[in-house]
Amino acid sequence: MELRHTSGTSHRLHRTTQTFVCYASDQQSWPGNRAGLTGIVVCDGGDCCAGWPCVVVPQALRESLLAGAGHGSVAPVLRQVAEGVLIHESEFCQSNAVVVHGRAGVLLIDPGVHGYEMACLANDLSDSGQTVVAGFSTHPHWDHLLWHARLGAAPRYGTARCAATARVLLSDPRGKARIAEWIPPDIVEQVPLDLLGLITGLPAEMARIPWDGPQVRIFEHQAHAPGHAALLIEERGVLVAGDMLSDVLIPMLGLNDTADPIEDYLAALRLFEGVAGDVDVLVPGHGSIGGADQVQARIDQDRAYVHTLRDAHVTRDPRVGPAATYDWVAGVHAGQLQRLAERTERNGTHG
Repeated sequence: MELRHTSGTSHRLHRTTQTFVCYASDQQSWPGNRAGLTGIVVCDGGDCCAGWPCVVVPQALRESLLAGAGHGSVAPVLRQVAEGVLIHESEFCQSNAVVVHGRAGVLLIDPGVHGYEMACLANDLSDSGQTVVAGFSTHPHWDHLLWHARLGAAPRYGTARCAATARVLLSDPRGKARIAEWIPPDIVEQVPLDLLGLITGLPAEMARIPWDGPQVRIFEHQAHAPGHAALLIEERGVLVAGDMLSDVLIPMLGLNDTADPIEDYLAALRLFEGVAGDVDVLVPGHGSIGGADQVQARIDQDRAYVHTLRDAHVTRDPRVGPAATYDWVAGVHAGQLQRLAERTERNGTHG
């Protein structure tokens, strides 16, 4: 992930195959904004922006920008995956933000990571006459708790345990500083932390998100993170899986938060299996969107990997091997094996 940002007035950045964009935070404060645009504006990296800071956008976003915008125009980032359901894939670990259209506005699930991407998403919604009326965080990890001021002040929800975990994190005066240390240094300046974790916990008995739109069922489990939720948009056949069922990332167990992380993960996979027949579109927290034919396959792949961890066998999972999308996943795998072995030695069980 390569991202460089300059906060000065010079735009003489080294030319690469990447695309320069300017972030217009509002219509008045951007000196070069003769067209009154907001959001992400494709520029030439020269003097057109009259000294406004430029961002060099990574290759994955470059194609999207160029496909939807020319010089001085705003590029759309959302694409439809089902009726009334759109996604934006971030450059950061292929993170997927999900937009669900309702009667009075949209529900926004895990809105993104980079500030400029969330601003561009807000611009897409504004251009289509939509506002965010509700937000939802699938679990209390930093990259799923973010928000951007341009998305508005709609209520943001999570499970009760997810919200409680976020509150504990934010109650620490150094909480955000610690989070900043977890963020890769090449993107940390592009991650807005001001509105991180400001979510309301939904009561355990509330099985659906409270909003005026398609019914969204909440499936809470304890795999990966405390109070993790998967969401089933029933009328659209869309399963938002949170940080599970990825084609690029292995199951990452919540080794700090549970007595039996192996069984917690297997139990969550059984929950997915129970609704797999109702799913036409699978949206993982990170990775490629899957069709109906991939849901059970990804459940089986994740289960096989967890069994490998449980039994301390050598994995043949392609997400770990030499053809893996992310080479650092092999280190995560080795770390999980080591920590599970230490727990077994200490407790005499895999938990």
